[in-house]
Amino acid sequence: MPGYLTQVQTVAVGGVDMQIRSLLDRQQFHDPEGAAERVGISSATWPLFGLVWPSALVLAAQMEHIALGTRRVLELGCGLALASLVVQRRQGRVTASDHHPLTESFLLENLRLNGLPALRYQRGDWAVADPSLGRFDLIVGSDVLYERGQPRLLSDFIERHSHDVAEVVIVDPDRGNRSAFNRHMALLGFARSERRVTQLPAGAAYKGRVLSYLRSERPVAG
Repeated sequence: MPGYLTQVQTVAVGGVDMQIRSLLDRQQFHDPEGAAERVGISSATWPLFGLVWPSALVLAAQMEHIALGTRRVLELGCGLALASLVVQRRQGRVTASDHHPLTESFLLENLRLNGLPALRYQRGDWAVADPSLGRFDLIVGSDVLYERGQPRLLSDFIERHSHDVAEVVIVDPDRGNRSAFNRHMALLGFARSERRVTQLPAGAAYKGRVLSYLRSERPVAG
């Protein structure tokens, strides 16, 4: 038995009820071999990957309608990967990424619970260059700007892993680091639009924004 408690929730993900295995609550912690500690995850932040967050529900709903085609999609800091599950259900070309050591096992179980085929998963550390991850046409994430240094880290990561023509969608619950991220993305040649969100797909109140960034060509370094 694992040293943490889980539950299976029925969650409306992208307009469809899905079975999602998550941690029971924010009190769970189990890192007997120090795998999470080695990548900078404390006991306080350890359970955050395994909870269903409001911003993740907003991003999942956004993925229900966004154009996919043959575009390669990357979900950053995916946690329970709700957005990736929606893209996979829509037969998109998606890669889920996170740096928590248990993310992949939860993803595999949630794919199984919902009868979905395997999707690509790759551990992602924004501060470490990883050419094997490749480049993407669409990069998405939810609530990924919660620390002061993350706007720079995340924008640099996006620059390394985005094509010249690219789209980025970030759902942000009005955290204070949004403006800094907007500035970094503008320097990378991305035009920005915002949409306020006041309600979750199931009707509960929410306060945040969908931040959309589009780039038609990569700026020439000067």
